[in-house]
Amino acid sequence: MQQLNAMNKFKTYIAEVTDELKNKVTWPTWSELQESAIIVMVATVIFALIVAGMDFGFNKGMDALYKMIAK
Repeated sequence: MQQLNAMNKFKTYIAEVTDELKNKVTWPTWSELQESAIIVMVATVIFALIVAGMDFGFNKGMDALYKMIAK
């Protein structure tokens, strides 16, 4: 009996989730998705350039430190 009750609760949950996704959620338009994707790509490139710059600077700083120590 308890298993049947749990199964009914699960079926109700799935039905409610499906109804909400179909009727209550506001889905973005195709143009909104494209704009968001462009923003994410630009932000990713900017972040990658910042990290690359930090890596380059750290590399040059460590090289200079090693040269000072090796003398």
